Amino acid sequence: MKINANVSGTRTIEVNEVQLQIIRRYSLLDRIANSAGTVDEDSLNRLRLTVRSLIASQEMASKELLELCLVLYHEDMKAYGLNNLIKLYNEWMAKESADSIADTDNAEQENN
Repeated sequence: MKINANVSGTRTIEVNEVQLQIIRRYSLLDRIANSAGTVDEDSLNRLRLTVRSLIASQEMASKELLELCLVLYHEDMKAYGLNNLIKLYNEWMAKESADSIADTDNAEQENN
């Protein structure tokens, strides 16, 4: 999956499912917007600092968090890219929820 890093679409950042799972596991995008409800460069800097502090405090989880740093510290990552990462994450979560519901429905049908 790719997200646009700029408005013109000439720069993209590759995001994989593992990185999205890491975001979910640590709830990294919860309350990422500022008090005005926007995601800006300060939001990106706060997210980066959060990930850095998590890496410093956990030895075992550091490897997976470093995987996420490939996206967050990408040279083209700016507020626009973070907004697109949030959109991709929300779409992915919606798909995951729909798949989970479908799996539950299929399991119930098999049990009946």
